[in-house]
Amino acid sequence: MANRTQNQRTSILTAIARTLPILLIAIALVFNPIAAPAWAIDYGKRNLVENDFSGQDLTDSIFDHANLRGSNFSNAKLQGVRFFAANLESANFEGADLTGADLESARLVRANFTNAILVGAFATNTLFNGAIIDGADFTDVLLRPDTEKKLCEIARGTNPVTGRNTRDTLNCF
Repeated sequence: MANRTQNQRTSILTAIARTLPILLIAIALVFNPIAAPAWAIDYGKRNLVENDFSGQDLTDSIFDHANLRGSNFSNAKLQGVRFFAANLESANFEGADLTGADLESARLVRANFTNAILVGAFATNTLFNGAIIDGADFTDVLLRPDTEKKLCEIARGTNPVTGRNTRDTLNCF
């Protein structure tokens, strides 16, 4: 019986000794300020006119119904960001990564999307009137046919990151 208890203790201590370094590494990665994950922020329904978000990692943040007229998102990481029904008139998205972003019902009048990546974004009820889309990558973006046609009329350039031609990503014929 004593041998059995000793073997159980040894097995438990061995398991802890094997698991502890992995646990310590995991804790270090979570709390390391260099490798810290980006935390999504909810900016919904806020007045953020002409704010500068340039170069920031805003992955999965929420800007639903926010007033972002004239705001700067140039070179920002906006993957999975929600801009549902946001006013983004004259906003600057030059070089931004909007992969998988939700732009549903957003107002993007005169917005600058030069060299932006919008792969897989949702934009079926979005206003792009007067938008600049030179070099933008619209691969797999959900657009209304009439919006796609308007964008094809002004589409030009090649995205410097993805190497895709804007007209090709919009399926312009």
